[in-house]
Amino acid sequence: MISSENSHEAAIPLNEKEPVKIILAEDDKDDQELFIDALDEAQVPSEVVTVENGQQLVDVLKDKSQPDPDIIFIDVNMPVKGGKQALEEIKGDKELKDIPAVMLSTWDHPSDIKDSFDKGADLYVQKPNSFSGFVLVLKKVFFLHWAKALLSPVKNLFFVSEKNVSPGDS
Repeated sequence: MISSENSHEAAIPLNEKEPVKIILAEDDKDDQELFIDALDEAQVPSEVVTVENGQQLVDVLKDKSQPDPDIIFIDVNMPVKGGKQALEEIKGDKELKDIPAVMLSTWDHPSDIKDSFDKGADLYVQKPNSFSGFVLVLKKVFFLHWAKALLSPVKNLFFVSEKNVSPGDS
């Protein structure tokens, strides 16, 4: 356990990291705000661009006037173009396929999880039911991201939910 005197020092390296460039594809404004607030609470230095459907996500990613993000979060169920359809298009594009893609869903149905993995997602996150759960899940996601674990997804680490993340994991 880190003593309170050292806890501030332990947080410094995280804050010295370059801000993570994130695109969040999420059609629900409340979920967008929750995500951004949880990132702040998790002390993940970030620049977040939000889009409201899979088509907007693909359009932003293909816009060469914008730098590629470090990671994208894609809601599975969105209007216009759903998350899995957008994921398939992104992973099929040689210029975009290496961007880590995290799928977000309220569902944890095994067929959805397998389908996302098969389409090239790097992680599948079940949306937590609480703010503190969201903070924990995001800490886990960024721990995996910074550890480069998302570069070659492993099936047994692919699914993250509030139920399988404990406060000691991050």
